[in-house]
Order: sequence, then C-alpha cells, then structure tokens
Amino acid sequence: MANLLQVKRDAIILRPDQSRVLLRPFIPGGAQRIASILERVMALTEDGVTDLLDQISSEFSKRHQNTCQLFLERFDQVRGMLATEAGISEQRKHLIGAYFLAEYSLESAALFNPSIVPHPDQTDLAAGALRFVLSLRATGEGHISSITFLTGIIHADHRIELLKPNGFLTEPRQVPNSHYEKALFTRKLTEVGLTREFTHRVMAKLNDLFSLEDLRSGLKAEEFLLPDGMTQADLMSQGDRDEAKSIWGVARSNYEVQFQADQPLSARVLFPATPAQSNGIEDARFVHFRNDDGSYGYYATFTAYDGRSIMSQLVETTDFLRFRFNTLNGPAVENKGMALFPRKVNGLYAMLSRQDGENISLMFSDNVHFWYERKVIFKPKYPWELVQVGNCGSPVETDAGWLVLSHGVGPMRKYCIGAFLLDRDDPGKVIGRLKEPLIKPNGAAREGYVPNVVYTCGYLLRDGLLFIPYGMADHATGFATVPVDELLAAMEPADSVS
Repeated sequence: MANLLQVKRDAIILRPDQSRVLLRPFIPGGAQRIASILERVMALTEDGVTDLLDQISSEFSKRHQNTCQLFLERFDQVRGMLATEAGISEQRKHLIGAYFLAEYSLESAALFNPSIVPHPDQTDLAAGALRFVLSLRATGEGHISSITFLTGIIHADHRIELLKPNGFLTEPRQVPNSHYEKALFTRKLTEVGLTREFTHRVMAKLNDLFSLEDLRSGLKAEEFLLPDGMTQADLMSQGDRDEAKSIWGVARSNYEVQFQADQPLSARVLFPATPAQSNGIEDARFVHFRNDDGSYGYYATFTAYDGRSIMSQLVETTDFLRFRFNTLNGPAVENKGMALFPRKVNGLYAMLSRQDGENISLMFSDNVHFWYERKVIFKPKYPWELVQVGNCGSPVETDAGWLVLSHGVGPMRKYCIGAFLLDRDDPGKVIGRLKEPLIKPNGAAREGYVPNVVYTCGYLLRDGLLFIPYGMADHATGFATVPVDELLAAMEPADSVS
C-alpha cells in the first residue's frame, strides 16, 4: 500500500526571503501627476540634485547593480513628459529616473510550486553527482508571480545540496530584432480568429522572416494608432482597428529575452512582461526535452494571468540565458495544467492537460505551438481526490511506463500528491494508480498562505529515486524522495484502475 512507501522528507525548506528585491518602474499616477513631479525635480538646485543623488547612490548601490544605467533608462521612458530638456545635467537625468523606480520584493509573500531539471552544465562535478536547476514561483506585492531559479547538486550519496543564491536580481533584456516566422505567426493569427482582409494586407507586406519593427511598419502603413503614438486614419473601420490591436498583442506575446552570461542563474528573474501576464507568470512546469536529433533543450508550460483570465503559454531555452516566450494555440488550449512529455511519442509531441477543471487529458500534436484534440484519460476515483485531479508536472520515463505525479483535492479543499503510470507506447492507457496519497500536507507543510496544500510542478528521476520538490501551503518549498520501485509496486494494477 502507498502508506508503506518510504517517502523521505528532507530537512531543507525554502522560505520567502523579503530581502530579494528587484528594481521596477514606479508609476505614481497619470500624465498630470508625472508632469508635476518632473516640474518639482527640475526646480531643485544643481547642488541639491548632487547631494540627493549621492544619498540615493549610497543607500541603494549595494542593493542593486548598475543603478546609474537603470536610472538613465528610466529617465528615457519619462523624458517625453518634460517641458524642455535644454540644459539638463546627467546627474539630474539620473535623479529623475530614480524618482520613477521602486524596489519590488520578489518573494515577499511566497516561494513555492517548484520544478526541477538537469542543469545544462554538468562540468566540474564529483563522480555520480548531478547539477540541477530548480525553478520556483515567487509571489510578491500585489500577488504578482514570477519565475526565479536556484541551482543545486544531487550528490552520489543522494544528498540534496542547494547552492546559496548570489548576485543582484535582474530582469533580462528583450532581444532586439528577434525574428518571427511568417508562416507560424500567420497560423497563430488564424487560430485566434484574426482573418479579416486587413490582416491579409498587413501580412502580405512582410518577408518570410520579419522583426517586430517590420510589423510595426506594416501596421503604420495602415495608419493605425499604436501605443507609441502613430497616427490613426478616420477611414479605418472599428473592426480593422480592433484587428490591428490584436495583431500587435499576439506579436508582443511571442518574444525573446536575454540575460548576460555573467549574471548567476539564481539572480535571473522572469517577471511578467506582457498584458496577458500582467498579474503573474504562474506554475511553470519545466521539462528537459530530447529532440529528434538527440540534442536536448528545455520547455516550460506556464499560466499567464492578467487579473481576470488565464492563458496557458510556453517558454523555451537551451541555456537559461536566452528564453523564447510563445503563445499556445488551438481549441484544446484551455484552463491550467499543461505538461509536456520529455520527448515525442510515436513521432508526435504529447502533453497532459486539464481543460475541464476536474480530469486529466492527453493531447498529441505535430507542432508544439498548436493543440486541437484531447482525450480524458484519468478521473477522480478515491475519496482524497473526488473534487478534482491534475498533473504535477511532466511525466518521467521508466522501464515500466510513463510515471506521472498527480494532485488530488478532497474534503476541506485538501491537496495531496498522488501518482499513476501510463503505458510507454500508448500513454492514453493508464496501467497503474496509487490508491492512497504519496505526500499529504501535514505538520509544517499544512500551515501557510493557503493551508492544507502540497503541490509540485516537476520532479526528477535519479539512480532509482524520485526527487520531488514540492510547495507547502502556497508559501514555502520542501523536498522529498521515494524509491521508484516501491512507488510502482504500491500502485493498483490495471484491472482496478478504470
């Protein structure tokens, strides 16, 4: 039985650290308020500017890297509100930028819902050790979630070592002149219903590979009002105007960002960057994906939240330095809980999902961006999961089949982690299932922001042990290990699963 499994909970617990802060734009009000602040700063004497900037630099330069550069960049974003720039010193530009920045405590509320994958760099390790990347959902002021990273080592004796985060927290830069594939982009537009003649005219102007600036020029040629103040033609229909806004929104939701190589992985933050993500990037499920040619990369499905609606999206990387964000399209892309298999199955991408909010489905596709059909393969069965079930990350491949950790919700909205097994060649077939939970919220694991919840977004198989980082009460993160052979042996056989 599952309650006889040797599930070992590690002593390591990751708790939110309010001192991990990021410099973010500060917008204290509308245009009139901003103009008033600028007017007051412009009225300061030059000596006053120097003294004040020295104070700010002394207080914050040890908390952030390249503050002068950040001040200037922020000044560039608000300089259009100045009555005149004549005679403005560099120091005053820095000071103006500082007035429109603020520290954001990235994980002041929570650090939870982790996933774990092998690190792309496995050099300089002792024999039998594995370096890993741990992604986490960090939640701060306003309940805005972002993706943060830690690194660690699973030693040959299976001891887990988490490396202390270091460096100044930083966001990536959007990659200038990154290109879009016209055929792929057009298909994405079609999937979201952007099929008017206006769209065909705009796309006809573009080459097979085009940049965001190329698209901007194509839209400008249609004389549409874009956020940067392009002119609007009265002759355009409202439908065309709406279509242009939507085209621009799709483009902005498919973008690339780049960190600097000298920025430690634990200092890199993927913060919401588009309107669809404005209230959070939630529950990223990273998977180490084997490509057809034998090379490896990383995908992560995540939930984008704008404060009203959710949208499943995709991010991919090969090195955790450059990330490509993509929309997921097709009628089967609904709700939360998308999780890719770590390789193609029978020549197709495969993904678990939970469109109906209650059951786990399986989907296949020849293109990782588009998903059309789903089949329910796993439903609530036992008392601890009768409210709903969902996946807890991407399956791992074993000789016995695809091992999937699940979550189940039972009485008192108690979330537990379970497990089931899918046929290796036909993953639409469930061949084993735990009758009892694998991990329950108990002791310290049940107290937090959302009581009685344990949850994970990804786990790792190593030397016959399943390493499971898991969120505790939507607040902190713990670790557990379990022998895979024992886990498989504890499952109900196929004839009692259906």
